[in-house]
Amino acid sequence: MLGWRPDDFAVSIRPDASTLFGPRGACLHADGSLWVADTGHHRLLGWRAVPVEDNAPADILIGQPTFEAEGRNGKAEPGATSVNVPTGICAFRDGLAVADAWNHRVLIWLETPTENNQPADIVLGQKDFASVLANEGADRPTATTLHWPYGVAAIDGRLVVCDTGNRRLLVWNDVRESGQGADLVLGQADFTNRDENAGGAVSAMSMRWPHQIASWLGRLAVADAGNNRITIWNGFPAANGAPCDAVLGQADFAACDHNGAAYYPSNRTLNMPYALACHGGQLIVGDTANSRLVGWCDPETGSAADALTGQPDFAAKGDNRWGVATRDSLCWPYGLSVLGGLVAIADSGNNRVLLWEVAR
Repeated sequence: MLGWRPDDFAVSIRPDASTLFGPRGACLHADGSLWVADTGHHRLLGWRAVPVEDNAPADILIGQPTFEAEGRNGKAEPGATSVNVPTGICAFRDGLAVADAWNHRVLIWLETPTENNQPADIVLGQKDFASVLANEGADRPTATTLHWPYGVAAIDGRLVVCDTGNRRLLVWNDVRESGQGADLVLGQADFTNRDENAGGAVSAMSMRWPHQIASWLGRLAVADAGNNRITIWNGFPAANGAPCDAVLGQADFAACDHNGAAYYPSNRTLNMPYALACHGGQLIVGDTANSRLVGWCDPETGSAADALTGQPDFAAKGDNRWGVATRDSLCWPYGLSVLGGLVAIADSGNNRVLLWEVAR
């Protein structure tokens, strides 16, 4: 457990090397390191090795001049070392990709940083590191712009980005340079539209607030939080606006109500799912507003989840099970990362990251 101490009920949340404020993303990197998007403190924290004790202090800081500082873009001009509400974070090639949401860009380090405030190598969504306007200040997006990007994932060499404010998914087949345009768009018919659910009713091709992506046994899975569902493509899509093949959390492609229009959830429903990860044949879903994790092995539309944690049963919900935080409770889980048998959970509402071994 990182970022939370038993006496935190009695003190204000203050930044240091071992505290977190509303973390939205976590990344277990293949090089053995752990990275966290400490969203509320506008910084990235890195541990050179995955901690084995509670509240281990971070080794590497990006986005602030010191571990005790906070503020958007480090209270300075934006650049290659600053962040403003960082959210999604993933391993990309030998380095990292980070969704710098309110700078409307994605930052890429070609190798994992080894020093404090090591500058990013590439920026996407903006023409340079000093620019931060949504869609570069225009009313409509293009293949090179972003508006509040939230989630990032590396899939078979591609970089996939949830361009949440534009209600779309962007895919770069081969990232080479800053300002490069995306090669594929999902959720919209083309690169210049950004309407919610593509300007119409909820459908197999539309999106509303996509937030995280996962590759699941050759399938592409997307957490479409605003439509309270997971959309699944059987294989990686090749055409702009390609419709998905299945949905989880809803009975069909046209449904979008949270918890299937009921107050309590079930093993077939979701409420604002923000997080996704894959472990073996199981898709793990952060069912954020139900404060639970659910697992699916069946990719068919409307199928039932097979696994649960954070709640006593599939019909229960509530932040920390309507009680205080414990080692096995959740409060709005926003980000997931899996490596081997270890799961990292950005337990945002509890201002901490949990490290759990997957049950076998």
